[in-house]
Amino acid sequence: MKIKPVDERVLIKPVEEEEERKIGGIIIPDTASKDRPQMGDVIAVGDDVEHTDRKQKKLSDVIKIGDRVIYARYGGTEVKIDEDEFLIVSRSDILGIVQK
Repeated sequence: MKIKPVDERVLIKPVEEEEERKIGGIIIPDTASKDRPQMGDVIAVGDDVEHTDRKQKKLSDVIKIGDRVIYARYGGTEVKIDEDEFLIVSRSDILGIVQK
């Protein structure tokens, strides 16, 4: 199944963090502090929307498929497709693009 986001929305595959973190030599298991991921890879980008009342770059000029982005912690809608979990977020929920 394929999903094509509409308007200025982006389909993201969240990147899970390490299962265990070491802080000062103490191993903290995943279940102790599970936060919702805030970083993911762009899978699909929605349609560009023209804004005549304000100047704004087109979505496809800013965000490309394959980019790793940081998004708002509680932004977007979770979607499960064929056992994979994705997130559909609006343009305004994307906070930045991770530079490699």
